[in-house]
Formats: sequence, C-alpha cells, structure tokens
Amino acid sequence: MPRHDMNDLLAFVAVARERSFTKAAAKLGVSQSALSHTIRGIEERLGIRLLTRTTRSVAPTQAGERLYQSVGPRFAEIEAEVAALSELRDKPAGTVRITAGEHAANATLWPALAKILPSYPDIKVEITVDYGLTDIVAERYDAGVRLGEQVAKDMIAVRIGPDFRMAVVGSRTYFERRKRPQTPRDLTAHECINLRLPTYGGLYIWEFEKNKREVNVHVEGQLVFNNIALRLNAALAGLQLAYLPDDRVQADISAGRLVRVLADWCPPFSGYHLYYPSRRQSSPAFALLVEALRYRR
Repeated sequence: MPRHDMNDLLAFVAVARERSFTKAAAKLGVSQSALSHTIRGIEERLGIRLLTRTTRSVAPTQAGERLYQSVGPRFAEIEAEVAALSELRDKPAGTVRITAGEHAANATLWPALAKILPSYPDIKVEITVDYGLTDIVAERYDAGVRLGEQVAKDMIAVRIGPDFRMAVVGSRTYFERRKRPQTPRDLTAHECINLRLPTYGGLYIWEFEKNKREVNVHVEGQLVFNNIALRLNAALAGLQLAYLPDDRVQADISAGRLVRVLADWCPPFSGYHLYYPSRRQSSPAFALLVEALRYRR
C-alpha cells in the first residue's frame, strides 16, 4: 500500500474515533480543512462514503464503521508495540490511561501512585473517573478498575484491593426523628439519597444479603447525586440516609457524626481489580504500575 494511503487511513481512524474533525485535526497536528480534504480523497479513491457529516457531528457510515473496526485495532497494536520499545530506556517511561470509579480512584489507585510516581518522573498517568462500565479497548484505555464480579472473562484481572462492604448511614439528628430500619424493606419508609449510574440509565438499587437471601431495594428521596462526597455531606447534614463504602464513613461513625444501620445485611464485595486485554503488549511503565497496585494480603 502506498505511504499516502496509510497516512489517509490514520487520518480516517482519528476522525472516526474522535467523532469530530476539530478534535482529530488537533491530535494529528494538521488543519481542519486539510483533514477534510484527506477524507474526501480516500472516499473518492474507494468510491464509497465513509463518514456522515452534519453541522454538529461526524459519524461513520456502515462502510466506515466496518473499516474503522478492521484497521483501528491494528493501528492501536502498532502504537502499543512502538511504546513498548521504551524498555530500552534506562527508566520506564510513557503514558498510562486508566478508567475507574470514584471510590476505586481515591481508595486504591491514588495511594499507590502517590508512593511510586516520584521515583519515576518519566511515567505519566491519566485517570478518568467514570461510573459507567467503559469499553477500555474501544476508548483506548490501557486498563480499567472495577469490582472483581464486573470484570469480563476475556480480560486479565489483577486484584488491587481488599474486600470491602457498603454501609447505610444517617446522622444522629436524623434518627432522633425517624425509627431505625431493622430490615432493608424498612428503607422504603425513609428518605434516602440516590445514586444515578450512567451504565444502567437509572438509579442504583441498594443491594443487601443475609443468610444467602438477597434483597434489592428501590429507595426514594429528594436528592440524587453521582458522586460520594455529596452523598456523604448530605448524610452528615442530617437530611437523608446514604449508602456508601464503609471506609469512607468509618471515621464519622467512630466520631459519632454518623450512625450505621443494617450492618448485618451488608456483606463484603469482591474488591477492586485492575483489568486489561489479554493480548495487550505491556510496556515497562504499565508493568511497573501493575506491580505497584497489586494487592498483597
């Protein structure tokens, strides 16, 4: 294949990935008009439209999506192999992109990174906090962090944290005016803070289990948040009950600012795992981070 055809394919993959001529041009270091001209050229040579353009968006056609799914991963593999050459350097270097939930990022990723990164100034780490179950291959992340039960079977999974439990908590002032729930079903009579998860397009269902009996409860309340800090602050303010990781509320429970209920209904989860594709060629920087994050009992 002529060199210019390879360059044109790279340009097409960039636009298809970013769904934007502006963003793709910025990443490729070319002008938007030059990039548009390149795409028109490859479409003319192939005799088929690859992209559908509107004033607000760009999306691959059926043919374009087929081409993108075919050549996109191959270019990604080439980039990964080139990045792996950094092992010839004296020290690991390069950028590692990770997607994780808020709790995993704060409780597991950050403590490990804070210890190791000062010793490796050539390693850059990009963490995207996302509650959705991101497709790390399609979104070009090096790895993701999720609970062990959420990791796909075709991924390599490395445990990076201990089991943990959720906790239902409320302030003392809240329980001065409301009876403490004895079973999860009692929560339907309480004001509770909801969490919205983008993956499911709805509100998170509070999950409980006792003596192998599972109970899921749709709670109601005035507040809906998508992060931990706001839910914790609302619980501390005495407004409603919150369902939070127990390590985030333990200090407030010990200090008497929060009261925990239904503790016997909150079994441990399987802990956080770092996961990545089995075919991924690990760079020295990535391998170093995996070992630094690996959970050791």
